Amino acid sequence: MEVTFHGQSCISFEANDKKVIVDPFITGNPLSDLNVEEVEADFIVLTHGHGDHLGDTIALAKRTGALVIALPELIDYLATKGVENGHPMNIGGNRTFDFGQVKFVQAFHSNSYTEEDGSIVYLGMPCGLIFTLGEKVIYHAGDTGLFSDMKLIADRHPVNLCFIPIGDNFTMGIDDASYAINHFIKPDITVPIHYDTFDLIKQDPEVFKSKVDGKVEIIQPGESVTL
Repeated sequence: MEVTFHGQSCISFEANDKKVIVDPFITGNPLSDLNVEEVEADFIVLTHGHGDHLGDTIALAKRTGALVIALPELIDYLATKGVENGHPMNIGGNRTFDFGQVKFVQAFHSNSYTEEDGSIVYLGMPCGLIFTLGEKVIYHAGDTGLFSDMKLIADRHPVNLCFIPIGDNFTMGIDDASYAINHFIKPDITVPIHYDTFDLIKQDPEVFKSKVDGKVEIIQPGESVTL
């Protein structure tokens, strides 16, 4: 199985002949390798509703008919925008879909969307995602600070591949992210995400790699990790 990184926090994979994309921030993402008009998806899974994660969900869901899986408040918000094919989940919930299982786990962050008129819509709790795809487990940490229950999450679901933010300012930086990997999550492979997209989150992933005990793959948008 190949899991592809598309800049910021967007990843995609195909499992059981179903195409899944997470946090499809494409338009306005200077690092994205994707053309939103060409992306095909059966499922869209969201960690939270900030613009650099919700991204092109509305247009993509309407064009492809993909099922959007997200927190209840975010599903309700998308329904007001004409996205009717949604499945709400909440932290701790686990469900099997055609592609495999997804479990929503906690993340420590904020969660809202700013409308074009400047009004702010609160969208509930942010989350991380545990994907169980056959024998493989992917942990997408979402936007988060360091928290010790990452160890509990990984104890319950030993992680093969972890996508973890390193950008600092809005999420963990290199020091906290490397601590989380070395002491709490201990995945087979780690891929740093949520960095370099904007000036405020510029980081050197090689520094992160040097601080991690296990295997780190630094991949560019459009490149994949093989599980």
